[in-house]
Amino acid sequence: MNYTSKHLDNSEGAVPAPSTQRILYFVKSRGPVSTGMLAKALDMTGEAARQHVQKLVAAGLLEGRQEAQAGAGRPRQNWVLTAAGHARFPDTHAQLTIKLIGSVRDLFGQEGLDKLIAQREQESRAAYALACAAPDLPTRLQQLAAVRDDEGYMARLEADGDDWLLIEDHCPICAAARTCQGFCRSELQLFQEVAGPGVSVVREQHMLADALRCVYRIRAV
Repeated sequence: MNYTSKHLDNSEGAVPAPSTQRILYFVKSRGPVSTGMLAKALDMTGEAARQHVQKLVAAGLLEGRQEAQAGAGRPRQNWVLTAAGHARFPDTHAQLTIKLIGSVRDLFGQEGLDKLIAQREQESRAAYALACAAPDLPTRLQQLAAVRDDEGYMARLEADGDDWLLIEDHCPICAAARTCQGFCRSELQLFQEVAGPGVSVVREQHMLADALRCVYRIRAV
């Protein structure tokens, strides 16, 4: 995989160096990870990886997390993003969205907010139906992952035995989803419709439940 920074916020204050951008992206999508894993995955020396990591730690974008070893020995140090590190991957118009959701709820009640979510779901359903029209399930899921990635979810599809995992390492509407979890329910329903009849879609990891990413298991039943 080519670890680029297309999902990073490169506005004022963003880390400019390409190597540090690639490290942030890799930790976001694969973390927690060790310095050795970073060096190997990003094709740099261990010393270079350590230097970049320390710069990001000093900038408050990475922090260490101890992982207990199976046997005797020192715990291994892995790296994860801090809140500031996660903020490098923008939550689309977060504060404005939260205020708008609050205003809709105040003016029109929960019923009005439900109508707003239903309208968004209807528009997404039409767009996904066009983009994810392959007759076979694997290709259709690849198309879904591509659409979600274009929307900023850092999405990818991985095989897991006979199942498929739709993995989203970022949520560009996380603030809105925390304010109104109807958005998450709506998305799960859309994934089920893309998958089609005879297929189960279950969310196994959820950012709103403090997971590092959202993961959906897709299985023919």
